[in-house]
Amino acid sequence: MKGFKLLTISFLAAIIFCFYPIVVSAEMIAQQQQLERNGVQLYLMQYVDDSTPPSGNILMAHGLTYSSHEFHVDYEDYSLVRFFVQNGYSVWLLDMTGYGNSGAPADNDGFVVDSDYAAEDIATAVALIRDTMKVEQVDILGWSWGTVTGARFAAKYPEWVHKLVLYGPIIKAFDGDGPESAWHENSWEHAAGDFQMTEDGQIDYEKVDKAIASIFLANCWRYDGEGSPNGGRRDLMQGQKTVLFDTTKLTMPVMLVGGDIDPYLYWDALEEGFNALPGKAQSKLVKIEGGSHILMLEKAHYQAFRAGILDFLKN
Repeated sequence: MKGFKLLTISFLAAIIFCFYPIVVSAEMIAQQQQLERNGVQLYLMQYVDDSTPPSGNILMAHGLTYSSHEFHVDYEDYSLVRFFVQNGYSVWLLDMTGYGNSGAPADNDGFVVDSDYAAEDIATAVALIRDTMKVEQVDILGWSWGTVTGARFAAKYPEWVHKLVLYGPIIKAFDGDGPESAWHENSWEHAAGDFQMTEDGQIDYEKVDKAIASIFLANCWRYDGEGSPNGGRRDLMQGQKTVLFDTTKLTMPVMLVGGDIDPYLYWDALEEGFNALPGKAQSKLVKIEGGSHILMLEKAHYQAFRAGILDFLKN
């Protein structure tokens, strides 16, 4: 298409193509960092190779309903966290206020934790990373709602961001009624709904390993079973005329990546947003054929997906 470079990847083409540390494996350790914002303790975990100094830092921003465990489904070689650690990164997972292992917002008001609030949670974490690691910039990877919060953070603090990866980027809001309750009541149907389904409404295990889906869902109940804030959900239900992040303010190299059957993506809007990037020449727009919203865990896509991100960050 004219005006931008759109990469489409198929599976066949992909084949060608501070607290006490917790020991995760012989090569990787996890260490929780002490972080507080607005009187709330935030959960920030650092994963590193215990034998090699990291060559870069990447913070991963989670989605709307579930916390940062999404990126560390630790089965065989599927963990995105482990992949980046093995490739020289210090990986940082942050639970936004009210999510997972982080504390609840003031007055237990879930509407407080909207996209701008969460973007400032990211800023608080990045400030700590910069100070702890003695670096000026970090890489940011956001998934789903994390693309909104990550992009808003990057637009406000561009000097702190080396490169920005927006995976499953929700650039426009959706039509429909916003939430009435300040907290979302999580359910199996909602968590499982990110996976591709068979005609009878079951998870399609031809697309995703059964063990992967089981671990992912178990972690949802373990860390997020009590629900999650609805501030971000209210943002996302403002109607399709609402643009959720402004790409003209993203001055760093940006990778927009998602699946072509992801129901949350507006590809026309993403193409327009890509063309408006100030650093378009150093940026990428990648559409993965057959990929859903959770393509990072799908058999046919997870390896090419993360290899493409690594190539973007390293080059």
